[in-house]
Amino acid sequence: MAKDTGMGTLLKNNETAILSEWVGLQLADNTRRELLSEAEVGEQSRSFLASLSGAWQKSYDEALTGAHWDDVRAALSDLSKNRAHAGFSPSETATFVFSLKEALFKTLRRAHAGDAKLLNDETLLASAVLDKLGLVTMEAHQRGREQVILRQQQELLDLSTPVIKLWDGIVAVPLIGTLDSERTQVVMESLLEAIVANEATVAIIDITGVPTVDTLVAQHLLKTVAAARLMGAECIISGIRPQIAQTIVHLGVDLGDVATKSTVADALRIALAKRGLAIGSATRGH
Repeated sequence: MAKDTGMGTLLKNNETAILSEWVGLQLADNTRRELLSEAEVGEQSRSFLASLSGAWQKSYDEALTGAHWDDVRAALSDLSKNRAHAGFSPSETATFVFSLKEALFKTLRRAHAGDAKLLNDETLLASAVLDKLGLVTMEAHQRGREQVILRQQQELLDLSTPVIKLWDGIVAVPLIGTLDSERTQVVMESLLEAIVANEATVAIIDITGVPTVDTLVAQHLLKTVAAARLMGAECIISGIRPQIAQTIVHLGVDLGDVATKSTVADALRIALAKRGLAIGSATRGH
């Protein structure tokens, strides 16, 4: 591990000038000013520059090893993930590090104006370090975006599987789109929670919005029905259109004794009957 070549000291002694130049470059190039205020850019830059200066004063090697460099990478990773969550692109995030090059190179040229070899050595050293740290921002940004995507996928799953209380003791879950293993698990969990919360004894599973029903989808439905029964609720499947009925028969899928109806209204009538209730009609006299 190589000792500080003087770069750490140079950063420390010229921190104010470098910081001012660096922040100015970021603000001039920042196309997403609405996501980050000038004060936030300044504070993030000041904190990172102090961390970088401290690590550089302790040591430097090509791998940037040591606890002090681990701290620099960790701080940069957190910043990159936060920017990813805020909506910054990979290039906008990496600019945070790469824009430091110009400010640092200006300081190096002023400090080593009379020593071309030292200027060249220090410039190459600074470029190598910042390039490595730039890769850290890219990798951290990617992980941050993956977290955002996973969270959004989960939110979409939750939104696409609402459980509705239709009547005392009767709940319904309308399914829209493809029903795969992951979504089946979400549907099952949401339905079981609603059964417990509403003390429901009847659950309507509406598949009007499910484009196709194959053997796998049918198995997922039967698993949900079986889980609901274990919780004391009887299921009714509505939305059985003619083409879906033909497909189920063609596949030889046995829905057992599960009640099926073509519409939610028909399923609700059965559900009310199971609760000892009925929908009546009233006439209004004139």
